[in-house]
Amino acid sequence: MKVLKFGGTSVGSPVRMKKLLDIINPHERQIVVLSAVSGTTNNLVEIAQAYLEGDKAKAAGLIQNLRQKYEIFINELFSAPEFLEQGKEVIDHHFGLLTNLSNDLFTSIEEKLILAQGELISTTLYHIYLKEIGVPSVLLAALDFMKIDEDNEPIVDHITEHIEPLLSAHPDINLFITQGYICRNAFGEVDNLRRGGSDYTASLIGAAIRSEEVQIWTDIDGMHNNDPRIVNGTKPIAQLSFDEAAELAYFGAKILHPQSVFPAQKYKIPVRLLNTMDPKAPGTLITNDSEKDKIKSIAAKDGITAIKVQSSRMLLAHGFLRRLFEVFERYKTSIDLITTSEVAVSLTIDDTTYLDQIIQELNSFGSVDIDKDQTIICVVGDFGAEKHGYAARVLEALKHIPLRMISYGGSDHNLSLLLNTADKTEALRSLHNRLF
Repeated sequence: MKVLKFGGTSVGSPVRMKKLLDIINPHERQIVVLSAVSGTTNNLVEIAQAYLEGDKAKAAGLIQNLRQKYEIFINELFSAPEFLEQGKEVIDHHFGLLTNLSNDLFTSIEEKLILAQGELISTTLYHIYLKEIGVPSVLLAALDFMKIDEDNEPIVDHITEHIEPLLSAHPDINLFITQGYICRNAFGEVDNLRRGGSDYTASLIGAAIRSEEVQIWTDIDGMHNNDPRIVNGTKPIAQLSFDEAAELAYFGAKILHPQSVFPAQKYKIPVRLLNTMDPKAPGTLITNDSEKDKIKSIAAKDGITAIKVQSSRMLLAHGFLRRLFEVFERYKTSIDLITTSEVAVSLTIDDTTYLDQIIQELNSFGSVDIDKDQTIICVVGDFGAEKHGYAARVLEALKHIPLRMISYGGSDHNLSLLLNTADKTEALRSLHNRLF
């Protein structure tokens, strides 16, 4: 059984939603995971923010604007009056819920309930469309089986335990439609897997049912060897290992959610990245295997802040790094890159929510220097310790660009560099010309 995930642009219009059947084979048993219609989640975030600010009039206006878009959507999606009426009932239900939240005390619980509506609407409308054209399907409520624990980590065993009976109850149905992104938390409340979490949902379901393959369908023909928005002549990568894909996703490759490969990796479920606009394109296959002696791709992550802590007390000081890292642990701030010398530590973060508090604590260790507007360039490939020449090629390509940090040797497939964001475009193009 395969799991197919379609992103917001793939269901972004009635025409595109209808064309999903050019890809989905109704004669094969599949679970289809849908994101919200493109733009919807952003609109829902604005509605939630208006409620949080206590501006009910603004929220009402935003809700009405979004409702009008969906009224146009269903009129283009459905032909028969019977099914158009069902579509209207869906719109009435979900937008009635959004409106009724103005009567309640608005907290983070209601905020997450709002954010769940996009996927609930898209999947229900698609299920009704399949009924209209006579394709049997079952609408599975992700809230019945997707669950995260107290640490916001998905519980795969729970997913397996609760989804398998739902599938077994319909042995004669091939298509199962469900929502990406949304789940329940440890308290049973509606929650989510964070933005981009539909990829994660697909991977988790694939792991839970031990799927033969997870397919992530977007509007790009696989993961490219550089950012096609910046660099001309990029090409899709035919094959990546899970580790390589995770590095690229974390360090800027937008096609894939950074966490989404981990469940599939654990259970050795192949993941294929494909293009709904060009279904015949081979895309990118992600497996446990890695091609040797090859540089695969380059990715860039913006919004990075570099922190350097310099202290003569660091020299040979037992426990210094532990105490330093505990500062970031207290503020739940993750570190991307780190380099050390005998008297200094340089590291990077992308979440600056508690930067002022962190700096204040770090001042007790020594002098602290901050560089903002930084970018991490990540070069992924076969960088094993026995290899030679690859790192030199990377550095040679950037010899005319000042580098703030270099991180090498942390894994066998990643060389990361920190530079000013102003130099990112030149760096990506120079690396592409030198490496590919």
